[in-house]
Amino acid sequence: MPTSDSAENLARRPKGRYAFVSLGCPKNLVDSERMLGMLQLDGYELVDDPQGADFAVVNTCGFIEQARQESFAAIDEMLELKNRGDLRGVIVSGCLAERQREALLDDRPGIDHLVGVFGREEVTKVADRLIGGLNEQRTVFQPAPIRPLPDTSRMRVTPRHFAYLKISEGCDRLCTFCAIPKMRGKHATKPMEEVVAEAQELADDGVRELVVVAQDTTYYGMDLYGEPRLAQLLQQLETVEGLDWIRLMYLYPMYFDDQLIDFLAASKRIVPYLDMPLQHADDQILKRMQRRVNRQETEALLAKLRERIPGLVMRTTFITGFPGETDDQFQELVEFVRKQRFERLGVFTYSYEPDTPAAKLPGQVAEVVMNARRDRLMVEQQDIAFAWNDAQIGRQLDVLIDAAVAGEENAWIGRSYADAPDVDSVVYVTGMDDSASVLTPGALVRCEIVARQGYDLIAVACENPR
Repeated sequence: MPTSDSAENLARRPKGRYAFVSLGCPKNLVDSERMLGMLQLDGYELVDDPQGADFAVVNTCGFIEQARQESFAAIDEMLELKNRGDLRGVIVSGCLAERQREALLDDRPGIDHLVGVFGREEVTKVADRLIGGLNEQRTVFQPAPIRPLPDTSRMRVTPRHFAYLKISEGCDRLCTFCAIPKMRGKHATKPMEEVVAEAQELADDGVRELVVVAQDTTYYGMDLYGEPRLAQLLQQLETVEGLDWIRLMYLYPMYFDDQLIDFLAASKRIVPYLDMPLQHADDQILKRMQRRVNRQETEALLAKLRERIPGLVMRTTFITGFPGETDDQFQELVEFVRKQRFERLGVFTYSYEPDTPAAKLPGQVAEVVMNARRDRLMVEQQDIAFAWNDAQIGRQLDVLIDAAVAGEENAWIGRSYADAPDVDSVVYVTGMDDSASVLTPGALVRCEIVARQGYDLIAVACENPR
């Protein structure tokens, strides 16, 4: 005769098992980690393989067509498992869900529940409804809150030694090519004390590198305090015990005042690396993009940053094929890149977004032309990046170790201050003979750069890690 489970075993039994797919930018990753944390605290168990799970959550990106296709593919993969009986249910969340709403259910009726960007705090209730077979409410969409949602109690999927810190939500920029305000709402600053508390929580969890993200980082504080307060926020973040590096991403070229630049130059923890997506260099294109800056202002800012921040590495991104872009305007962008010599640069082709003002502009550029211009710009950048790498040979740089090289002994993958996670190059490190056993992910080690391997560097540890 079978015996019943003890109370202790029943208490340990998870409410359900689920898989999770996170797509898109670091801001979306923070949302994923928050949902993972809430599901864990509510008694759900995360599994690696969706086959046999009770449900899967796909946190989607809806920014551009390529990202949407990746999201659709992930959703369809989960729906196929469901159709075969290998997965009980599918929850779709994030920007694609927010952007398409019920149209997504019409197109893919096998989706059990939709959770919009600002409905993420109800993910456990949605999971409960799915497990309980309650399907009368299939969507959760909430208006954008006045203040950003909390990002504490996250189950992080990044390595333990680095994490993303989201300091605001939404965007007021209204660039004509961008649908983010439609999905993420207007800019909303997270109060400074909340940001610092989240940073301390992450540092207490072992984070050594904090990557500060937002849709518009330099705009931080404008809505809440009546003025940009990124410099004041950074002053407080620098006092958080346990952090070694603070990296700034998604900076807009406006609101760089002398106070902010002076603080960046003097900081001991904020690495001299700035990510500033510029999108183009031609004034007419910038005006059509509604960027609210021109080339002369941008060049003046870049010169000031280079002059006052020692060892500065600049990362930027550009768009080729924006509606109306002529050969001469593209050539101006090429010459701008040659002149500025950005250490890190990415290029995207223009993505036609039906619900944005740019979709209505005349002069849509053929895809083959957009692609050719992107490739041309990347060829120009390759020479610049390789020259910068060659100039690092013989230098000593601190390298943060991310992982071991698979199948190799005493070989590691790391990053210098010049390398943001997932978007930039890496540094391959060989440990010293007497320190090989203590080079581990999360170690910060002084290295000598000995060679270049394409966009990446090769280094040898010259001090014991710390």
